[in-house]
Amino acid sequence: ILKNELMNSSKEAAELNMITDLLRNDLGKISEIGSIQVVGSRIIHPYATVWHTYSHIKGKVLSNLKSVDALLSMFPGGSITGCPKKRAMEIIDELEPTMRGIYTGCIGFIDPDDSLDFNIAIRTFIKKGDKVFLQVGGGIVYDSNEKDEYQETLDKVKSFLGII
Repeated sequence: ILKNELMNSSKEAAELNMITDLLRNDLGKISEIGSIQVVGSRIIHPYATVWHTYSHIKGKVLSNLKSVDALLSMFPGGSITGCPKKRAMEIIDELEPTMRGIYTGCIGFIDPDDSLDFNIAIRTFIKKGDKVFLQVGGGIVYDSNEKDEYQETLDKVKSFLGII
């Protein structure tokens, strides 16, 4: 999807707004009351073969929580499940014939001072023996177009094909 198409797409805007709202709610459960802020919305970022929009949300984590507790309360990520989160996860379990492994899980580290840095594992290579696996996906919403979603998935893969 091209930059202008992405920024002018009501479907993409609605999808991001839904995810932003879901994550604000998830953060609100582990943050001090009134501390949640959407610092930036519909920020656009270029990658090798796709454009990506995101929102920057922050909050002050409750003082009685360790970083790992905060991390665990946020997973699975709203950008992976959509909402309602619980029902979306049930549908994923019903429809997908195999477990995802690390795909859409998290990868990162926790420092001794309890600070951490993690990301959701999407577009991640896994090597098992002489085989390499790469999983990608897309966000499916009510007004998704299957051809557009399929093309977006192919576009996400393009930057990795030269590495394999």
